[in-house]
Amino acid sequence: MTRRLTHVARKVGVSEATVSRVLNNKPGVSAATRQSVLTALDVLGYERPTQLRGERARLVGLVLPELQNPIFPAFAEVIGGALAQQGLTPVLCTQTKGGVSEADYVDLLLQQQVSGVVFAGGLYAQGRAPHEHYRVLADRRIPVVLVNAAIGDLGFPTVSCDDAVAVEQAWRHLASLGHERIGLVLGPADHMPSQRKLVAARAVAAAAGRDLPDEHVVRAMYSIEGGQAATARLLDRGVTGIVCASDPMALGAVRAARRRGLDVPRDISVVGYDDSAFMNCTEPPLTTVRQPIEAMGRAAVELLGAQIAGGAVVSDELLFEPELVVRGSTGQAPR
Repeated sequence: MTRRLTHVARKVGVSEATVSRVLNNKPGVSAATRQSVLTALDVLGYERPTQLRGERARLVGLVLPELQNPIFPAFAEVIGGALAQQGLTPVLCTQTKGGVSEADYVDLLLQQQVSGVVFAGGLYAQGRAPHEHYRVLADRRIPVVLVNAAIGDLGFPTVSCDDAVAVEQAWRHLASLGHERIGLVLGPADHMPSQRKLVAARAVAAAAGRDLPDEHVVRAMYSIEGGQAATARLLDRGVTGIVCASDPMALGAVRAARRRGLDVPRDISVVGYDDSAFMNCTEPPLTTVRQPIEAMGRAAVELLGAQIAGGAVVSDELLFEPELVVRGSTGQAPR
C-alpha cells in the first residue's frame, strides 16, 4: 500500500496524504486532482479500490509501429490532442525491434480496461501478418479505429489517405517534367497501401499509353537504408524519376543518387510521401505528397468517440485527399 501511495504521489506531484484521501473517497481534494490520481492509478497498473472502480478513467490505446519515421509522432500529436479534448487519456504503445509486439500491447491494454484503441500503422495493413489480436478486440467489442489502409476482412472503421490519388499526383508531376522511365520504391508485396500505389501507378501509366515494367518496381523496408538500396537497383535500370512510398525512403533515394555522383534533380528526380517534419529543410528540399494528418487524426478520434458513446459506426473506409508539394528534388528529365 505504501509503495503504491509513493508511486502515485510522485506521478501526480502531490503528497501521499492527498493520494490516500482520494483512495479512501474522502473530501478535501479538488476534482482535477482526484481525476489525476485515478488516471495515475490506471497508467501505473494499480487496481482501484472497489468503491472507485466505476470512475475508471477512459484510457485509449494509441499503437504505433515506430517513432523513427516522423509521420508517426505527427499522428500521435494530433490524435493524442483530439483524445484529450474528448476527455480521453491516450496510452502510447510504440513497438521496437525485438521488443514488445503489437499483440502484447493489445493484451496490456485489455488488462487496463481501455475504452478503445487507435492503430496508426501496423500489422493490419499486411496480408501475411498475424491478425489474431484484432479478432480478440472485435470479440470483446472494444472500439477500434485504424489509420491507413487495412486488409479487407477486419471490419473496423478506417481513416486513410487515398494512395491511388497520391501516386497519380506524383506520377503525373514527373511525366509533366518529361520523365518517361519512372520507377517505384514500395513496401512489402502484402502491404495494402503499397498494393494500392502499384495498381494506381500501372493505371496512370496505361492511361498515358505507357507501361510500368516489373523491373521498375522495387520493394524495400520503410527506412532511409531501404530506399537507398532500392534506388541503387533502379539507377542500374536507367530510371530518371522515382516515386517513393515514404519520405525516409525518398531521402535514401537522394543518398543513393549522390553515391553515384548524380545530381538531384538535374540527373534524377525524387518524390516522397507523407510530407513529414523537416522535409522542406533537406538538401534539396523534398518534393512529396502530403497526408492530411490533422484531418485524418481528428476523424479517427471522432469515429472512436462515437463507438465509445455506444453509437453505430459504419466500417466503410474514409478516404482523405492528399496534396502534392513541389520542392527542389524534382526537375526536368535529363536529355
